[in-house]
Amino acid sequence: MKIGCPKEIKPQEFRVGMTPNAVAEAVAHGHSVVVETHAGAGAGFADADYVAAGATILGTAEEVFAQAEMIVKVKEPQPVERARLREGQVLFTYLHLAPDPEQTHDLLKSGVTAIAYETVTDDRGGLPLLAPMSEVAGRLAPQVGAWTLQKANGGRGVLLGGVPGVAPAKVLVIGGGVVGTHAAKVAAGMGADVTVLDRSIPRLRYLDDVFGGTFKNGYASAGNTIELARQADLIIGAVLVPGAAAPKLISRAQLSELKSGAALVDVAIDQGGCFETSHATTHQDPIYTVDGILHYCVANMPGAVARTSTQALGNATMPFMLALADKGWKRACAEDKHLLAGLNVHAGKLTYAAVGQALGLPVISPQDALAL
Repeated sequence: MKIGCPKEIKPQEFRVGMTPNAVAEAVAHGHSVVVETHAGAGAGFADADYVAAGATILGTAEEVFAQAEMIVKVKEPQPVERARLREGQVLFTYLHLAPDPEQTHDLLKSGVTAIAYETVTDDRGGLPLLAPMSEVAGRLAPQVGAWTLQKANGGRGVLLGGVPGVAPAKVLVIGGGVVGTHAAKVAAGMGADVTVLDRSIPRLRYLDDVFGGTFKNGYASAGNTIELARQADLIIGAVLVPGAAAPKLISRAQLSELKSGAALVDVAIDQGGCFETSHATTHQDPIYTVDGILHYCVANMPGAVARTSTQALGNATMPFMLALADKGWKRACAEDKHLLAGLNVHAGKLTYAAVGQALGLPVISPQDALAL
């Protein structure tokens, strides 16, 4: 198979879909790889690194899309990229379709087979291709939250860890999954007073058993959430409903109950955001204020640490990328129910139920898509 890796064009996105190591693995499996020139520059990988791994460097994204049978990316294809997709081509990347009707309609129109990293599953009920970026985003969240709280940025002027004689900041993490756990660990490590909320009692038991001495936890009822939010200097939204739009946890009306200058970091912004007042921002202009509350809603947070993120993502996606290339997408998905769970679009049909529900579109099952 000919695999293509274009340069990411979403604003301030420095990651790249394939590392030189991934290229070398694909070539060792008998495949050819074309990489757009400078695709890896933001992550510290030079064209020469890809050539040494066996790739061919092409001068434009148009050439990559035109030649490749499978496109491997990081972020969802932008409008100009969607126009280059074609019927019979495989797209393997993050999609986050539920809050993005325009992208969904474009993918359906293109006839492409689109497999989303964020809905591939594993035997433990996890999301193995989302997990590494969730880990990165979770660890970044307290870091960017601490920066947002600085007075020069409009925040409360509170130091997350406090100092002797001055209490640390109160941090509320809503969601005790991968993002929330990593966010809480880092925030607590910075010296903050941290509470994690979740609706799963077994998850709360796990957090208490493993981290009971590091941070507190509580049940994420609506009443408990707003009570703790009123006390918080920093609130990190870390909820995820796989493939679906994120639930709204704090309403516009409730902002008036929060501390003036408090910061919201919405890690769920790729799925529409978990605060009613959230809208996507960029690394170049990451913060905005609503009713005196700062919002940090960068939609590609891991892109800020592009080299770490690219390597972590490449480690996770490589086995699936090789399976798709070695077997073709139909056989690979037929033999692996977890990869099949990643199928979101095929031949003009939507194949992921949560996206159909969010956008009011008809859906066929992934199993039915295999027969098309």
